Amino acid sequence: MDLNTIEAMVPTADPREFRTGDAWLAGGTVLFSEGSPNLTRLLDLTSAGWTPVTVRTDGIEFASTCTIAELYAVPEDPAVPPQWRAIDLIRPACDSFVASFKIWNLSTMGGNIATSLPAGPVISLCAALDGSLEIHAPDGSTRREMVADFVVGDAANTLRPGELIRSIFVPDHALRARTAFRRLSLTNLGRTGAMVIGRLDQDGLLVLTVSGSTTRPMQLRFGPGDHPTPYRLLARLDDAIAPADYHDDIHGRRPWRQAMTRRLGVEVLGELLSSPGPGSER
Repeated sequence: MDLNTIEAMVPTADPREFRTGDAWLAGGTVLFSEGSPNLTRLLDLTSAGWTPVTVRTDGIEFASTCTIAELYAVPEDPAVPPQWRAIDLIRPACDSFVASFKIWNLSTMGGNIATSLPAGPVISLCAALDGSLEIHAPDGSTRREMVADFVVGDAANTLRPGELIRSIFVPDHALRARTAFRRLSLTNLGRTGAMVIGRLDQDGLLVLTVSGSTTRPMQLRFGPGDHPTPYRLLARLDDAIAPADYHDDIHGRRPWRQAMTRRLGVEVLGELLSSPGPGSER
């Protein structure tokens, strides 16, 4: 789509330069597909030259401008410690885009999170691994927010005017965890209808993250001595996720999404607890 109201392209990553009528531009895959009659300037984040992926001793940091192609390459990075087993989630999450190579090489992690759609695979991945965002504001301040809390509904999040996502950080403790991944869609190459990612930390904490089927990421956490049976998990899912929390559109109606979430949740639980771990029920 041509954005025929744009008067200027400004190379900047400084929120203090933001003004009414501006939009942050990274990959632009959503911005150019949807358009807006109210935009007059695009603020080009790609000019910042941020390092896409930084492997640290305490975890891994992704620039918001890291593309999906660059994210997909992370498991092959020799700097990634072998004990970070949860890195295996990256590729199935990226595959959930069901997108062309053109999208993979333009679409960014920050853009996927900021768009905040229920089927956003980067949202699912980062929420499941306790990812947090570094957010910069026009007044010069910064704040950090968990990805699971950042998205509050279908295409809704906590960003205020002019704010931008600078980076996403995934901590070491989540990267060391055992994980299980399940995804379903109504068609073979369709948008995600339900996704459940499970994580079993080394200290026995069990985390199930539901996305795709819900309007925002929903999480259930079970302590080391409190791992649920399948029946108790289903009860917790029903208690935690109200019928109205399930997304409803052409890619899946609420009853189907709820049923698939329950099914995938039990499958993930079974995979994670198939080898008894700390606090698992017998």
